[in-house]
This record gives sequence, C-alpha cells and structure tokens, in this order.
Amino acid sequence: MAKLNDWLGLIRFSHTIFALPFAILAAFLAWATPLPETSPVTYPQIRVQDIVGILLCMVLARSAAMAFNRWVDRRIDAANPRTATRHIPAGTLSAPAVLAFTISCGVGFIVSTLLFLPNRLPLFASVPVLLFLCGYSLAKRFTSSAHLWLGIALSLSPICVWAAIRGEFVLQQPSDFWVPGWLAVAVAFWVAGFDIIYSCQDAEFDAAEGLHSVPSRRGVSGALRVAAVSHVAMILALGLLAWTGGSSGLGLVFLIAVMLTAALVIYQHRLVSPSDLSRVNQAFFHTNAIVSLILMTAGVIDCFI
Repeated sequence: MAKLNDWLGLIRFSHTIFALPFAILAAFLAWATPLPETSPVTYPQIRVQDIVGILLCMVLARSAAMAFNRWVDRRIDAANPRTATRHIPAGTLSAPAVLAFTISCGVGFIVSTLLFLPNRLPLFASVPVLLFLCGYSLAKRFTSSAHLWLGIALSLSPICVWAAIRGEFVLQQPSDFWVPGWLAVAVAFWVAGFDIIYSCQDAEFDAAEGLHSVPSRRGVSGALRVAAVSHVAMILALGLLAWTGGSSGLGLVFLIAVMLTAALVIYQHRLVSPSDLSRVNQAFFHTNAIVSLILMTAGVIDCFI
C-alpha cells in the first residue's frame, strides 16, 4: 500500500477531479444533443463500454502525461527546493520505473480507445493526443505559453469525449461546433489561469534557470494580471456555452452555476497577491475542485430536466 500511495502521489491522482468532471459533462451534453437528420428525433446510444472507455482514457492519458512530466523534469525538480522532495529526486521511485510506468499508461490509453469501436476516431486520434499531452512537459524550455499549452491539453477532454460519443454524426450541425468548442475554450483559459497562479511560486527559480513562464517573464504582479484576464475569458466562454447549448439541454441551472463560478474565481484571485503567495495551494486545489464539480453537476441536472 505504501508503494501504491507513492505511485498515486507521483501522478497526483487526486487532481483528476480537475479534468474528469468536464469530460463527464461533455458526455452528457453529447448524449442529450439530437442526432442530425433523423426522424423521429433520436439521440446517441448510451453504452456501458463508452462510459468505461471515457474513464479509462481520462485516467490513463493523464497518468502518462503526469509521469512523463516527473521523469523529464527530474533534474529541474532536484534543483528546486520546492520540488526536491518529489518522488524521483527523493529516491522514492526510480527514473527507469517511472519511464516504464509512463509507457505502460500510454499504451493502455491507446488500447482503451478500442472500446469506442465501431467509432474509429478515438483510435486514430490517440497517438497525436498523447504526444500533445506529453509535449507540455517540454514547453517551458522554449516558450512562456506553456501554461496555455497545458490548458489546451486539458481542453481536449471534452472535444475527444464529444467525438467518441457522436461518432459519424460529429461536426454535422452547429451544436457540434459550439457546445464542445466553448466548453473546451473555457477549460483552456481556466487551466492556463490557475497554472500561472501556481507557477508564481517558482518565478525566481525559473528566471535563474532560464525556464520560460509568465511569472519569470512578467514578474508575479504581471502574471497575476494575465491569470485574471484568462479567467475573464473563461467566464465569457462559459456564458457563450450557456447561450448556445440550449439544444443540448443547458438552461437556467447551468447559468446559475456560471455565476457561482465567476464568484469563486474572484475569490480565488483575492487569496493571492504579489506580496503574499502563502495561500496559493488553497486557491489552486480547493477552489478549482469546487468549480469543476459545480459546472458538471449543473450541466448534468439541466440535461436531465
């Protein structure tokens, strides 16, 4: 059990709650959106194997990306006092074992897409998606847009879920563009914003090591302003999703959730300041977990109503 806890800690398994609710929300929206040109009106079939496929793909893809991040950043983590106690620098897990775990999860992710057959889109997209997810770990070596890269990586989850469920009917009507599209935009800016806040802790270290990040380039004050702009864009995207998602079932409950999310985002930014980053973890973990769960729950309720 101690070793299992080490592996779960390596991939920060508890952080799955950030991305998984949006995948679940996308699934319900896809099931609730009528298929085009069918009479009488029909909806995508809800299959157990699709539900299992979504859960496996989300967990395995995220585990592969997180493990790769820890493996490729092991020397950087060892040099940073804040991250020196992570599993590879601390010697809790070996680098070869983590690399083997990364490859195993990646292969498992690709194999799991077979659960969506006869829809072959997930299988064809699995390798490019996996490469993009893992590419984030290298991005800070050459671009300060690494935060947005991470946001786009997580935003792929609602798009991929939508395509996996809609299959041959995907992108055949306006809702196939706007519903997963606005949800993906919201996720991308949401993640980019809170990743910028989190990386403010390493602003001085990143600058000294020549690593690219918004805090190392613009300073903590400038980075917090960029994060705020990102979160404003997130709220606008959620509002547009509520407006265009009526055909998928979104309504008053989801709109109320968007307003609650806006309040939580404002609270998140009030927790941190350029002179006080002591509550970054509270802003990062607690608030964001509540945001994802509120939006998922409200969207699912609207779909049922």
